[in-house]
Amino acid sequence: MVTFDLADTGATVAAAAEILQCFGHVDVLINNAGVSYRGTILDTPVDVDRRVMETNYFGPVALTKALLPSMVQRRRGHVVAISSVQGKISVPFRSAYAASKHATQAFCDCLRAELEQHGVAVTVLSPGYIRTNLSLNAIAADGSRYGVMDETTAQGRVPADVARDVLAAVAKKKEDVVLASLAPSLAIYLRTLAPALFFRLMASRARKEQKPKDS
Repeated sequence: MVTFDLADTGATVAAAAEILQCFGHVDVLINNAGVSYRGTILDTPVDVDRRVMETNYFGPVALTKALLPSMVQRRRGHVVAISSVQGKISVPFRSAYAASKHATQAFCDCLRAELEQHGVAVTVLSPGYIRTNLSLNAIAADGSRYGVMDETTAQGRVPADVARDVLAAVAKKKEDVVLASLAPSLAIYLRTLAPALFFRLMASRARKEQKPKDS
């Protein structure tokens, strides 16, 4: 096992080199590590945004770029990004997290197009709520640990079930998969087909929430 801090680019690149030295190549890279965020944009210093982006976006990008040459050389490999529904839609009090996941989606869409000629597959999986400690360990506006289990997270899907869906999508080399319940899945379509309505709904949600918590 190779452990490293994904927010440390130097450590990430060094870990990739160690992995390649030990195993020769990586067949499937699953970028799954991440941190969430809870707070208002007005109260959040940009350093907090950077912390979230380092872990959720720049870290996985650095790891991917470090391992890509060996995949391209072998003309085989698979890059998988565990994104989020919030990589497709954004809700109030999640700005830094949603931004990092939107960036991940965009990077992978470009990556998929560029790697197709090299025989390397790219999959983006966008889950909804999963019953993990994501909200407990989220970064708050002041940079501290949020420490609250959101109700929607507590009622989310069992991680093992999501993992099975992820492995199935990877085995079939699916390009873009949403693993969410009906409501967030519909919200994605609403954002595309009726953006004005979606924006009004999000503004209404923001007004109802007096502090960053799930309604």
